[in-house]
Amino acid sequence: MAIYQEAQLQQISKQFQIYGEILHAETCKIGHINETYSATYDQGGTHVRYIHQKINQTVFKDPVSLMDNVVRVTSHLRRKLETLKATDITRRCLTIVPTLDGKSYYKDGNGDCWRTFVFVERVETFESIRSPQQAFQAGKAFGFFQSLLVDLPGARLAETIPHFHHTRKRFQALQKAVQNDHFNRAQAAKREIDFAIKCEPIVDVLLKALASGKIPERITHNDTKFNNVMLDTATGEAMCVVDLDTVMPGCVLYDFGDMVRTTTSPTLEDELDLSKVRMQMSMFKKLAEGYLSSAGQFLTKSEKSFIAFSGKLITLTIGLRFLTDHLAGDTYFRIHRPGHNLDRSRTQFKLVQSIEKQEDEMQSCVDKAGKRGH
Repeated sequence: MAIYQEAQLQQISKQFQIYGEILHAETCKIGHINETYSATYDQGGTHVRYIHQKINQTVFKDPVSLMDNVVRVTSHLRRKLETLKATDITRRCLTIVPTLDGKSYYKDGNGDCWRTFVFVERVETFESIRSPQQAFQAGKAFGFFQSLLVDLPGARLAETIPHFHHTRKRFQALQKAVQNDHFNRAQAAKREIDFAIKCEPIVDVLLKALASGKIPERITHNDTKFNNVMLDTATGEAMCVVDLDTVMPGCVLYDFGDMVRTTTSPTLEDELDLSKVRMQMSMFKKLAEGYLSSAGQFLTKSEKSFIAFSGKLITLTIGLRFLTDHLAGDTYFRIHRPGHNLDRSRTQFKLVQSIEKQEDEMQSCVDKAGKRGH
């Protein structure tokens, strides 16, 4: 770590209600958006760790509302876990450390917003799922997270990133990028563009169901990648859901759909060998089983009827975003090679096709798991 960052963290550490002296800190790979450090303190001869994080205000333009969301959500989760007589609550729910004046964040002289969490010990995260049992734990963790927030009191949470999973807006952005074609890339991406256009009939399905009240708006995580679930290092049990910045009003199906996208294919999202990209039914079955074991009680019949479809829709939505970014000159997603975003879109679209072929069987699995869950 650069000296100025060490000195900066020394200063930041003094703004929070932490006893003891900071010994050292190091960058921490949690997510790709915020600047994150794990810091070790000496508290009465015991070493205790905390997380210090600088909120990325380019992505999250209203950090005050964001932190209001996080405080409300974590406070409610803690109360619910206490009611359930859960053990290890500080390992099952993020704990915000307040500033000296009792706030949830500290604003420094540069206008940067910092926050601090208690470090969750004896857990690990994985970039990709390694077994059906891990898929079960992922589904169970996010389903449980949603279930605890069903009765969050008070006003509607702030939308930290408006229209985050709005597939129609993503589709319109693609159409605009094709029309403008500022970088003359549309011709080489014709096959992918044609595939995306052909998928237009499914773009509004969940949006219309939400608008008509057929499915309810709920509080959702909105970034349900497997690496946002912390697993106990000894037992492999899901302990804590992290990265709460996009927790806001939404649709539970978007959460489940993104789990399908990121956990059921054996490849990374930029796989070049498309023959390897496929939706694995063994993973999906365990994912759905885990999810319904914790979310099945509160989900409506209509929500359950869209569960298999949601994987297809969210995978398409992310594919649209990758393709749009490729056509627009790679301005949003970081690339590591020419055509990287086009490759990513191809992987998503191949997964859409794989899900489509198995969609009926997937929904049949959901229906069976749902009956077992009651």
